[in-house]
Amino acid sequence: MEENSPLFGALLEKLENFSKTSIDLFKLKAIDKLSDILSNVVFYVLIGLLAFVFLLFLNLAIAFWINDLLGKEYAGFFIVSGFYLLLILIVVVFNKRIIRAPLISTLISKLLK
Repeated sequence: MEENSPLFGALLEKLENFSKTSIDLFKLKAIDKLSDILSNVVFYVLIGLLAFVFLLFLNLAIAFWINDLLGKEYAGFFIVSGFYLLLILIVVVFNKRIIRAPLISTLISKLLK
């Protein structure tokens, strides 16, 4: 029995080292996935912010242009606002197909990568 004790101790030590290594590997994989997802989020937020500023100035220019065409000081802003109200209604109606499903699919594929 004493001959098996050192073998059992060595096996137990290897098992302990294996479990520590497995936990460390799991942590590193989780950090890798999290950093990949966060870098994508930061990138898309930055792109979204720049697109917002671009669209803001573009919409102001379109509204002022429509004002000049119609000769009214407010008509262009009402028309541009109506366009965005219609766009909001479309997004609300098709929320699951347009926004949620692709977002969930992307997140799941990133996490399972």
